[in-house]
Amino acid sequence: MTAPIHPLLTKRRAGVLLHFTSLPGPMPAGVLGTEALVFIDNLAVGGFRVWQFLPLGPTHAHGSPYESLSSFAGNPELLDLREFVACHWLPQVIYQAVCDGQISTLQARDDAAKGFFKILDHDRILNAAFVQFKQENQYWLEDYSLFIALREAHKQLPWWLWPGEFAHRAPSALQEARQVFSQQINRVFFEQFIFAKQWQRIQAYAQCKNILLFGDLPIYAAHDSADTWSHPELFTLNQSGCCEFVAGVPPDYFSETGQRWGNPLYHWQRLQEQDFLWWTARVNIQLRRMQLLRIDHFRGFESYWAIPGDSKDGRTGQWRQALGQALLNRLQQQLGPLPFVAEDLGIITPQVRALLEEFGLPGMKILQFAFAGDANNPYLPHNHDRHSVVYTGTHDNDTTLGWYQDCSADIQRKVLEYFAKPGEEMPWPMIRSALASVATMAIIPMQDLLSLGGLARMNRPGTIENNWQWRMNELICTELNYRLHDMNQLYGRIT
Repeated sequence: MTAPIHPLLTKRRAGVLLHFTSLPGPMPAGVLGTEALVFIDNLAVGGFRVWQFLPLGPTHAHGSPYESLSSFAGNPELLDLREFVACHWLPQVIYQAVCDGQISTLQARDDAAKGFFKILDHDRILNAAFVQFKQENQYWLEDYSLFIALREAHKQLPWWLWPGEFAHRAPSALQEARQVFSQQINRVFFEQFIFAKQWQRIQAYAQCKNILLFGDLPIYAAHDSADTWSHPELFTLNQSGCCEFVAGVPPDYFSETGQRWGNPLYHWQRLQEQDFLWWTARVNIQLRRMQLLRIDHFRGFESYWAIPGDSKDGRTGQWRQALGQALLNRLQQQLGPLPFVAEDLGIITPQVRALLEEFGLPGMKILQFAFAGDANNPYLPHNHDRHSVVYTGTHDNDTTLGWYQDCSADIQRKVLEYFAKPGEEMPWPMIRSALASVATMAIIPMQDLLSLGGLARMNRPGTIENNWQWRMNELICTELNYRLHDMNQLYGRIT
């Protein structure tokens, strides 16, 4: 039986893919500040109704939002320090030192936290809101704050390399650590409280401008995360905290050795025994922040490739059955029609297709994938179905212009024959085709709207260096916004 489709996934809309770190501004990366509000204005003027972004969690040193230190927390690097200055928690000179690259944002947040707690006892309204926030987020916040404090105390080593009493959560050791590291823990409470406040301002402004917020949820948790440290029984970890099995994919057209991602896998049976509490809590906190969620690697809800932890690549492994259907049933009981989009790229089995249909979830159509094979390629626009989301490319692809420039002459010829419109240079024929598609939602990466080449690529899968760093120089000009509005109106995407 097919579930009802979520109402937000039934109306024809267009959106832009841009992560918050890519916003312009004076700080080392984009933040939850004025530039985000101006970007929402730009979306509205351009006739867009959706802002899609990458996962919001705190990242490791390499910066990938798909390997987060927490499945629940917000990334404190996204905090707008200008608010700290305005509230007199942080001196202007410290903020300027961050902008000039002289000190880290962590140092500034530490100073701001001290300023915040100095005035907290004298501001009853702020104090009450702070206490309420901690109570409402107790399920994850206390473990996460202690995890971050201990990780900083152990020079950012992964938790399984900490002394045994901390790695294995001896109650007496944790109690003592809460006292010893109370200042660091309070700073994390402060960061997450302010993240929630700054995010609520963006939410309210987006709602005012009729813009849906469309987030992203990695299917797996990072090995070095508060999730695995506080709930090791839910993951394929041995007694020492190392992975018995890790996530990845077997060899395929794209890789002769497969891919070894390194995330621990789930003990699905134990998740089910706990009524999927960790998963439902994880989804619910994200849906408090946004209206729609893209589920990364949805394939893993049906079955997953289990690679032995000591394997170097994805060649050794076996397919195992997941309990994704039971999890989605539980989420549907709580939420009703599910506001999810499934990342269903790659080799997708009939069983995965059946799961998508059962829960009324749209998949993705990537135009950059449309020109391998013949006219039956499912990514070609004439093969799209309404209940899907079409993209020119994603954060894992090259920009569309960069992709086109790297294509063979034969592929370039096929592209031009399919999309050609006199007077329009790439990537605009691809953008136009995405907006014209019968797919209910069309999402265009910001780099494509700016006609940028491969140097503006966000991520190169399988590599660690120089990813997640692209930023806009400035927000969209008025002339481009009017052009986009006309195109969205022409293709019926303004609702």
